[in-house]
Amino acid sequence: MSPELITSAQNPKIKRLLALQKDSSLRRECGLFVVEGQRELQHCIDAGFEIDSLFICPTVSGEGAGWLSPKTVAARGCVNGRGPQAKRCGRDERSEVLGGRCPDAEVETAAKVFEVSEAVYEKVAYRGGTEGVIAEVRVRNRKLEELELPENPLIVVLESVEKPGNLGAVLRSADAAKADAVLICDPLTDLFNPNLIRASIGAIFTVPCVACSSEEAITFLKQRGISILTAQLQDSSLYYDTDMRRGTAIVMGTESTGLSQQWRVAADAHIRIPMLGRLDSLNVSVSAAILLFEAVRQRQS
Repeated sequence: MSPELITSAQNPKIKRLLALQKDSSLRRECGLFVVEGQRELQHCIDAGFEIDSLFICPTVSGEGAGWLSPKTVAARGCVNGRGPQAKRCGRDERSEVLGGRCPDAEVETAAKVFEVSEAVYEKVAYRGGTEGVIAEVRVRNRKLEELELPENPLIVVLESVEKPGNLGAVLRSADAAKADAVLICDPLTDLFNPNLIRASIGAIFTVPCVACSSEEAITFLKQRGISILTAQLQDSSLYYDTDMRRGTAIVMGTESTGLSQQWRVAADAHIRIPMLGRLDSLNVSVSAAILLFEAVRQRQS
């Protein structure tokens, strides 16, 4: 069966897609978020997320048209049709998205595939170069106890980081260093914010991420004997003089206020990056990359 063709930005499905991109409360209410681009979407599927609705513009690129093939769609984990389960989300699907709210329709576990015109795709796409593919994906919140950690894991902990771009950049570094998990404590940004997903270029899906409280994270790390290293200027040692070969959690706070006292007290060691200029702080994503690759250097040598 051919996908439904959507040629109007006033279509209720397109209105919902646009609303999900902008409204974090709607994402929570519907249990859906938006992923744009073939690479990011494939990482998302590989991580076990389920696609609710897939929007494809075959004229944007020839490669993008491949997603319309039933064989390709099935192989990528988003088979078109009805799934074995359903859940409710919002109001009647026949009604339009009014005031940014979500329809109350049965959302099947198998993806619904739609073909959109180039004009509609330009309306919904945040950026160019995404191969004409955008999807609504079901939220899946991982819990601390679900993490499968190896011996001597390398973990990044971020406390109250607010900017999606910074968090996305940290996730890219965590992926590059093959960190085993990222714990996002007391988050001030939605983990499924489209800006975060774009900034991470899909690393939000390639690195196990858990949102939790600082108290929960500290208990989790202490119970597993993972060394807590807090990045701070005061009462600290140079980062390259600190052993990171055992199970290690590198903990960083915001650039404006740093880490809370709770983490400073819980730390097994305080570490710092030497600051030789007149300023006394680096962007949190830069600091994360420096510290992560010091851990990689120590473990490889």
